[in-house]
Amino acid sequence: MQVSEALRARKSVRAFRPDPVPGAVVREILEAARWAPSGGNLQPWRVYALAGEPLAAFKAKAAADGPQTPEYDVYPPDLWEPFRTRRFVCGEDLYAAIGIPREDRAARLRQLARNAEFFGAPVGLFFCLDRRLGPPQWSDLGMFMQSVMLLAEERGLATCAQEFWARYPRTISETLGLAEDHQIFSGMALGYEDKTAPINLWRTRRDPFEDWGEMRGF
Repeated sequence: MQVSEALRARKSVRAFRPDPVPGAVVREILEAARWAPSGGNLQPWRVYALAGEPLAAFKAKAAADGPQTPEYDVYPPDLWEPFRTRRFVCGEDLYAAIGIPREDRAARLRQLARNAEFFGAPVGLFFCLDRRLGPPQWSDLGMFMQSVMLLAEERGLATCAQEFWARYPRTISETLGLAEDHQIFSGMALGYEDKTAPINLWRTRRDPFEDWGEMRGF
């Protein structure tokens, strides 16, 4: 699979088959992703992979603990254009794919809560970093995560990055034994896509190049 093919094929999968992913494959993906770039070669990522009983125990603890004060705002308050519209359209398309109207708030919240189950994925990944690091290192961690997602696609696996887990800092810290100077940045569901699930049959839209790019001197 070429990189361009993996980029086009990758999507945020929100329904997985229960089939287990071999630990050797998960480790292979994570070790290959370590070649992602980072400024000054800081390699700021710290990654935890849970499956089986440890993952089940974590999900039970998260359900018992409930959401906590988030580590950070996933979106800026009072989101402005064009970002507000992009986020709105994404949400509308997602819920339309599974037949949930805007006025059915309870159903929308139930779908949101599926995040806490990793959407049924057999592997949950947590991406953490030293909280003393800054935005450049956060972007480095994002590149590492993108590498993981593309490598998973290459191996016939699916993913969904989940900043949702920023809402559970205490639960994650206690489960993983994070040092006080470390924090959760994002989780990620990893597994085999349920290709029959309606929620996986749509794709997010992308704006044309003219909306966000310029070329000069060509």
